[in-house]
Amino acid sequence: MYDSKGELLYVGKARNLKNRVSSYFRSNGLSIKTQALVAKIASVEITTTGSETEALLLEQNLIKSNRPPYNILLRDDKSYPYILITTGDEFPAVRYQRGKRTGKGELFGPFPSGGAVRESLNLLQKLFMVRQCDDSFFRNRSRPCLQHQIKRCSAPCVGLVKPDDYSRDVRHTMMFLQGRNPSVMKELADAMEDAASKLEFEKAAELRDQLARLQHVQEQQFVTGQQGDADVFGCAQQPGGVCVHALFVRQGRVIGSKVFHPRISIEESPAEVLTAFIAQFYLGGGREIPSSIITSEALDDADVIQDALSEVRGAKVSISHSVRGDRAGWQRLAQMNAEQNLQAQLANKQNIYNRFLALQEALSLDDIPQRMECFDISHSSGEATVASCVVFDRNGPLKRDYRKFNIDGITGGDDYAAMHQALERRFGKAKSSDAILPDLLIIDGGKGQVTQAVDVLEELGIHEVRVIGIAKGPTRKAGFEILIDAETGEEKILQSDSLALHLLQHIRDESHRFAITGHRARRDKARKQSILEGIDGVGPKRRRELLKHFGSARAVESASIEEIAKVSTISHNLAQEIYRALHPE
Repeated sequence: MYDSKGELLYVGKARNLKNRVSSYFRSNGLSIKTQALVAKIASVEITTTGSETEALLLEQNLIKSNRPPYNILLRDDKSYPYILITTGDEFPAVRYQRGKRTGKGELFGPFPSGGAVRESLNLLQKLFMVRQCDDSFFRNRSRPCLQHQIKRCSAPCVGLVKPDDYSRDVRHTMMFLQGRNPSVMKELADAMEDAASKLEFEKAAELRDQLARLQHVQEQQFVTGQQGDADVFGCAQQPGGVCVHALFVRQGRVIGSKVFHPRISIEESPAEVLTAFIAQFYLGGGREIPSSIITSEALDDADVIQDALSEVRGAKVSISHSVRGDRAGWQRLAQMNAEQNLQAQLANKQNIYNRFLALQEALSLDDIPQRMECFDISHSSGEATVASCVVFDRNGPLKRDYRKFNIDGITGGDDYAAMHQALERRFGKAKSSDAILPDLLIIDGGKGQVTQAVDVLEELGIHEVRVIGIAKGPTRKAGFEILIDAETGEEKILQSDSLALHLLQHIRDESHRFAITGHRARRDKARKQSILEGIDGVGPKRRRELLKHFGSARAVESASIEEIAKVSTISHNLAQEIYRALHPE
């Protein structure tokens, strides 16, 4: 379905095309959102496929490539983390992998989060002692590293493990990641008995300890006797939001979960949401498809999706919603989490909306602010000054629009000049580039900083932005802040329980945090820089010679011109330049 400009509005599939399309154009019974879609439709294009499975795959490809505004969209652009075993190497390594694979190897996953991968890697180090270092580190070792000393690596880099033994550990690692723990334990037990029969007691003891660690892991992680893999989905929907909660079950245990908030533009039932969600989640997403998918609702096109997933997986996939036993417990858990996450999201949205309403009333604004920006300055006695710009919209912090400004060319500690420079850089090109302007500009500071903001906006001819200052009161305690209205010149103190004050405190504190983070990073970077860097004629080689001769940069600073000139690579003229650079008048 396209609008009058040829922009794609909606992609759908149907077994009976006439019934499906005509349902959008009936005279009554349409939701407001569906009416909004129909009002924009100017043309409809039709593609006929050979089967329902082909239609489903085409629908998902079109949704993913075009992202139509009236389809349910799964916003999940991050790639999933995997564990990679570099089987192409003589001594393979076990690594964290996200995104495109660059070398040969076997991937295991996907895992629900980066934390789950790191936890698994830590466990694999303890169990099998397969290396996890970079190739450059591995090739340049002359003695074992700390990982070997704490029994986390068998040190193949310096030949402390036989290639056959290392290959066995790599194979056991792969079997463990495939869930074949009983086979690994049987092999270890057989190898232990074989070593003992050959009187290789030290090797047998090592295998015994490895087997004990693996048994301990087995006891900790396999809490139920249920076997098999499944992904379990719960869906909760209320006016204002929808939440899908996914549980990932492998070898009968829950290994993780993930929360999604799909965007819906047409009123859909939970079953319709799950139908669209699961198709997008698996088809074309590069995700592992388990043998069983459990949903909280019966899917509308369960048979079609099941056939499509089975075709992609190359093995049978079953989708069910009526389950018993442990599977019913997983289903209830997924649904309960979906409902709780949705309630939390809606409560947060409502709370933020109420704060915006209270701010509108407190400042006597004509409309509720759609966008607020707050500026703050941070430095240490004038060193490494950084200004922060934090943005809030009606949903709270808009972190992708946050900005930091490194302030240079001012007198150290001049907060007024720093604020002036930051605001000039933020709003300097706003008019010419049609940049988004805030409805409310909040300045963390008193009258001086607010005056700087007013001056900058006046110079740039920007009159539609309201400026408010928030300054600490006489007690400098939270709840006693003074608001300075640049438009009226009025100063007021809001009640400590005022929702408007809570919103202003929130954006002020976020701005303060962001400025301090930027300042500390800039300061630490500057302090790590050698005092010898930046001197004309003194490159890395001469810096090394100076440090080798004097022992430290501070000793160079204390040296005379004659002493500096004694360094073999330093001429007398260059020694004078170095001395002047280190002792500016």
